[in-house]
Amino acid sequence: MLETIERYSQEVHSAQFTTKEEVEAFRIQYLGNKGILKDLYAAFKNVGIEEKKNVGLALNEFKKQIEEKISSLNFQDNRSSKAILDDFTKPSSSESSGSLHPISIITYEIIDIFERIGFSVSEGPEVEDDWHNFSALNFPEDHPARDMQDTFFLSLGQSNYSLRTHTSSVQVRVMEEHSPPIRTISPGRVYRNEAISARAHCFFHQLEGLYIDKDVTFADLKQTLDYFAKSLFGKEVKLRLRPSYFPFTEPSAEVDVSCTLCAQKGCSVCKYTGWLEIMGCGMVDPNVLSSCGIDPNTYTGFAFGMGIERITQLKYRVNDLRLYSENDVRFLQQFKS
Repeated sequence: MLETIERYSQEVHSAQFTTKEEVEAFRIQYLGNKGILKDLYAAFKNVGIEEKKNVGLALNEFKKQIEEKISSLNFQDNRSSKAILDDFTKPSSSESSGSLHPISIITYEIIDIFERIGFSVSEGPEVEDDWHNFSALNFPEDHPARDMQDTFFLSLGQSNYSLRTHTSSVQVRVMEEHSPPIRTISPGRVYRNEAISARAHCFFHQLEGLYIDKDVTFADLKQTLDYFAKSLFGKEVKLRLRPSYFPFTEPSAEVDVSCTLCAQKGCSVCKYTGWLEIMGCGMVDPNVLSSCGIDPNTYTGFAFGMGIERITQLKYRVNDLRLYSENDVRFLQQFKS
């Protein structure tokens, strides 16, 4: 048996390889489950007692020789790879990393801001019935938002369905399924039947917030929005609320922030007013609370909603809404980090 081990040892010593595949085949041949070394160990059981010591030492040395041979071959291969990497005259590889879409980047940033002050995230279907999209939100039957020029209506059986025009429908579902206190934000895609242009699109993204509890006031709404604006645009930003009208809130307001691009000196982005509109807000109308099974005599609340594209435009100075959905790699590569 010593002669057999010596013969294999000579073969291992003289073996030469040029590829990784050949090295792997060599390893399997000698060290695999059905390899030569395993057969030798099996034969070792039948060796006489007087020879076991010498044969055992020879087997251990043979195994060590094989492992060192494989290790040296791998080391040489690594050195070869390193030599290639050290050749700075060679062209660089075309590998590139992707990035989040700018809408996703801003959405996650806004969610993180509101989660820090106790808001949870809720989602709902994009195809909605009339109750959740309009009626529960205090839209009269003759409200203009119900017209075909604003809404994509769908014919599904006997019921009136449409693509949701806002994520307020998610808030209705939350109020129906949960008892106050409620503190949630609802990000998602919405749809409007509008002509596509640089400033409008038939679909876009909204994020709406809702807070309902006992003794919630307009001051709570203003403080929440001030915290959000300073967290997103910087501590120097100022907030301005202008009276407005929404069917589901009363009183209602439009929210402006001081233009961070020109420091309120006036520029084309803020139309030389020094202010940028970012969202609408207001106290939840008692009729909405009643429609969702919440007692308006016990609870009050506020709601707000913003367009993600609008916020992204202000953060990144994107002046054409169509860029968000065209998947132009040249545009998307600018948001790598």
